[in-house]
Amino acid sequence: MRRARFRLWLPEGLWVAEVSRAFPDASLRLLTAVPMGDRTLELGETRADDPRAVVEAIRDHPDVRSLDLLHCDAARSLSKYETRDRALFEFLGGSSLLPEFPLVVEDGVMTFAITATQADFEAFGDRLDASGLRYELLSAVGRDGSGGDPLTDRQLECLTVAERMGYFEVPRECSLAEVADALGVDTSTVSETIRRGTAHVLERFLSERRRAPDR
Repeated sequence: MRRARFRLWLPEGLWVAEVSRAFPDASLRLLTAVPMGDRTLELGETRADDPRAVVEAIRDHPDVRSLDLLHCDAARSLSKYETRDRALFEFLGGSSLLPEFPLVVEDGVMTFAITATQADFEAFGDRLDASGLRYELLSAVGRDGSGGDPLTDRQLECLTVAERMGYFEVPRECSLAEVADALGVDTSTVSETIRRGTAHVLERFLSERRRAPDR
């Protein structure tokens, strides 16, 4: 089993994305959610300079059917609400995985974690790649604490072929189109896959350097 943390830039049209972008300094924390037919029952916490204003924006959003304010003070609020917007959970659950709570949304960007088998993890990564949404893999570790490979099979294949053909040499020994031809895919697909894979490898390297003790 592997546990991974992601950062996902939410698309337009989701109520939580719209409210959080309207209050970019606020932190919206979804503590739990239960899909119920055509709606979702959610428990959410808001941390902001004016949490009541954020709560009222949530209440007024057309995708929120009802909201009960359970607690509110100068720094945080706790609310129970029903929403018609199930797109986020349908996307996240499409690979048979459910994210671990809390889900944290700040200025339209959601941070979340999943725990999955290697096969499910790779399927989830492929689903993210195919979605066209911007995302970052923040960390990926085994349940025993060992580091896991942050790359999907497709990313590993693209990077391996590109490296073997000299794409990363200075100057480059092949073009992106030549790498795409070798893989039998279009240039835009291999470009995006190499970009995401390179970003994941760099993030892993920098994370390990930050965790390493000073020498």
